[in-house]
Amino acid sequence: MSSSAIPGGHKAALTKGHKKVIFASSLGTVFEWYDFFLYGSLAAIIAKQFFSGVNETTGMIFALLAFAAGFFVRPFGAAFFGSLGDRIGRKYTFLVTILIMGISTFLVGVLPNYASIGFAAPVILIILRLAQGLAMGGEYGGAATYVAEHAPDDKRGLYTSFIQCTATLGLFLSLAIILACRYTLGNEAFEAWGWRIPFLVSIILLGVSVWIRLQLSESPLFQQMKAEGKGSKTPFRDSVKGGNLKLMLLVLLGATAGQAVVWYGGQFYALFFLSSTLKVDATVSYLLIAGALLLGTPLFIFFGWLSDRIGRKKIILAGCLLAAVTYIPLFKGLTHAANPAVEEARAKAPAVIVADPDTCSFQFDPVGVRKFNSSCDIAATALTKAGVPYSVQAAPAGTLAKVNVGNAEVTSFEGEGLASADLKGKTADFGKSLKAQLSAAGYPEKADTARINVPMALFCLWVLVVYVTMVYGPIAAYLVELFPTRIRYTSMSLPYHIGNGWFGGFLPAISFGLVAGTGDMYKGLWYPIGIALMTLVIGALFLRETKDVDITK
Repeated sequence: MSSSAIPGGHKAALTKGHKKVIFASSLGTVFEWYDFFLYGSLAAIIAKQFFSGVNETTGMIFALLAFAAGFFVRPFGAAFFGSLGDRIGRKYTFLVTILIMGISTFLVGVLPNYASIGFAAPVILIILRLAQGLAMGGEYGGAATYVAEHAPDDKRGLYTSFIQCTATLGLFLSLAIILACRYTLGNEAFEAWGWRIPFLVSIILLGVSVWIRLQLSESPLFQQMKAEGKGSKTPFRDSVKGGNLKLMLLVLLGATAGQAVVWYGGQFYALFFLSSTLKVDATVSYLLIAGALLLGTPLFIFFGWLSDRIGRKKIILAGCLLAAVTYIPLFKGLTHAANPAVEEARAKAPAVIVADPDTCSFQFDPVGVRKFNSSCDIAATALTKAGVPYSVQAAPAGTLAKVNVGNAEVTSFEGEGLASADLKGKTADFGKSLKAQLSAAGYPEKADTARINVPMALFCLWVLVVYVTMVYGPIAAYLVELFPTRIRYTSMSLPYHIGNGWFGGFLPAISFGLVAGTGDMYKGLWYPIGIALMTLVIGALFLRETKDVDITK
């Protein structure tokens, strides 16, 4: 196919050439998202494999932060690869990004764990996550720009919505392979070594993706720009000048930040909430999320198509508004459907830590040097591990912490100064006593699969996915149309990846930290709600609609 046969600035039917561009770009991006999302889907297992040198709560937060590390560097990847794409072309740049992503993912599959090589294991894991993040920073902008610059003027929302599907399809593919491995190997073998298989499989997907992308030609608008000598020699520097820098900041705060937290809240945090907070069986959690994604994915195309008719901005901001207003009732509905026993036990016998507030810490230590051995911290750790929501009631200074479960009382102990063996023994004894009282009060150790209201749980998850499709379906076309061709790859990639990498990527860790620190299982939702409302206000006041703009300039 000759790219020049599909010039920009036109209206046309969906041709065979268009289909090839969309399919090749989208399929390669599906594989990249598959690679990237494997880590998030397996965060609980990775915490045990690579962060076993710290306490369990810290290990989980640290594993989520390692996941977020890949997001942290995405803006730097966007700056580097975006600048490269604006100078040498869209096609070859996202060939490089997919190679980096695929190789890094494969290496995670062969990396020895903490028990084998100690502290080196999490260090190497984080380095690989950083490499993935850099690659992803260059991937999305390249694929979205490439497709948009081939699209007819009146179908950019529709065409780029296929790229928007790829993130969800990549997550769906990762969940499907994880489920297949769990089913074939059994949970015990999967958690011991079978979790590596989905990472190793990525080498096959890498080969397919590279072969497909080698068949593509360069973007026609980029070729035209280069032929006319209108390209930028310093795309990054030109992107961060004056009015364009201001526009990128407004796009970040008024579009991509809110889009990111709604997206990651509706997919990743929902999965984490099911499996870690509500203690739903991992396989059941994956199936529920996969079902919601399967039902919701066509809406990416619908909202992309709709944005060609009524505009991009109003759909994105409506998704942010709906999420902010309904997140708490939806997640409460998910609790009621997926683990009603927790809700019932909490109403009948709420868990309350009675302790000196000065002895209660926010239990996060990324370097693993702090010890959370006060009586309050020991009680909070035990309740968090059990997945039991709690509140803290102030007691006089020097009071030994107690856990009240309804009318029952379990006294904690002071761990400071105890020998390691004594601390371990007392912690186990306290855990058994607390578990007995929690069980007597009706708190389940795991969600009872037989009691899950599958239609209701699926409905709550599907609604969350609908919000994802609203904010994400039109966003690629919106970003492409805001910036000029000569610096488009860089200018759209930076706010997108700062929004998704920092505001979205840190959502699981921030939200889990808020839950672990407060004992309120819904407290973590205030982070995405706050960001979504910020985006709603800034986007409504300061960003323009773009659906009818000419992107050939």
